[in-house]
Amino acid sequence: MKVTILQRNIEWANPAVNVQRADEAINRNPGSDLYVLPEMFSTGFCTHPEGIAESTESDSLEWMKRKAAETGAAIAGSIAVTKDGKYYNRFYFVKPDGSVAQYDKKHLFTYGGEHLRFTPGEERVVVEWKGVRILLEICYDLRFPVWARNRGDYDMILYVASWPTPRVAAWSALLVARAIENQCYVAGVNRVGTDPTCEYCGGSVIIDPYGKTIAACATGEECEASAEVDMEKLEAFREKFPVLNDADEFERK
Repeated sequence: MKVTILQRNIEWANPAVNVQRADEAINRNPGSDLYVLPEMFSTGFCTHPEGIAESTESDSLEWMKRKAAETGAAIAGSIAVTKDGKYYNRFYFVKPDGSVAQYDKKHLFTYGGEHLRFTPGEERVVVEWKGVRILLEICYDLRFPVWARNRGDYDMILYVASWPTPRVAAWSALLVARAIENQCYVAGVNRVGTDPTCEYCGGSVIIDPYGKTIAACATGEECEASAEVDMEKLEAFREKFPVLNDADEFERK
């Protein structure tokens, strides 16, 4: 399965422009099976979502559906959405047949005040695409390994993020850790540019189960990068070195 990560410079609170630029980036990189956009790719990361968050039937989501159908690929990324007076940081995974899986961010970013207005999710979401089981995660979730612990139910993690430049070393280190400890592929897609409060330098990568970077975007630039997720190699590695079988049992409460 070919995966393309799309490191974007997001224009603040302007879905039409951001969707158009994402569309153009996908067109420049045909032939992928999965395209992954950053966290809140249509607006930028907003902790005050009033007037910025989109409806659950937004033009941005409709574009994802159209683009998936047009390309025959899955399109993934998170959008700030509002429904019934509540706000969610919602990760959409859209397939070409129009089906949509969604994950609401579990770990809201208290340091930035995200928890004051957004409602957290409670369910882990794993989707299957092209024979690969994929766990959906958003930004701050990366700091909480219990939530992402591989229970034998996935082969790859997608992390979409708006992770600021001052903490990008943690982003890079934790992505590698998640790949190694969960014996899986990891794709981390961060943004670049600025918003009203932060600067972002990217650091978007695809990492293999050994912790090796197999695709990377240029620092500080809009960029696309692609890599193959090879299930035969992953299964052979897991059979040869069955570390997941030795993991501690636990129950999350």
